[in-house]
Amino acid sequence: MQIFGRLLSKIEDILHFAGCLALIAVAVIINGDILLRLFFNRPVQIQFELTALYLMPALATLSLSYVFRDGGHLALDFLPNNLPGRMGWLIAKARLLLSTAFFGAVTYMSGKFALKALMHGDVQYGAVDWPLGYAYAVIPLGCGVLVLRLIHDTLVHRPEPQR
Repeated sequence: MQIFGRLLSKIEDILHFAGCLALIAVAVIINGDILLRLFFNRPVQIQFELTALYLMPALATLSLSYVFRDGGHLALDFLPNNLPGRMGWLIAKARLLLSTAFFGAVTYMSGKFALKALMHGDVQYGAVDWPLGYAYAVIPLGCGVLVLRLIHDTLVHRPEPQR
């Protein structure tokens, strides 16, 4: 299980890096569009579609598992994180299993949607004809890796990250 955990961490690091690159790309493309419009009256024609279809989903989902692993996620807690005894252990595992079920469903449905778009060659027409299957594929990728992290954390006891 240690080898799986290390491999999963490497995958999370790579996806997080890709998500960060997507964020940088969004900032560069949007600011470039603003500056080109302002000074040269020439917009970046692909800015809106590239950002909305590819970059925003990537930056929203590719870092999910990395952020969860490092304890940086947002949470709505109605019970303390570390309840003592067997009941605390059961509640902690139930939280992870419920999250796994939710993100598993998101992974399945978005994966089905992305596969359908890839197989049918769905395209968004605009300044460029954007293949939608690739745009949709980042969501099941990011959520799927989060599901693997949640399963790993359910099976392997690890201390709560310091915040």
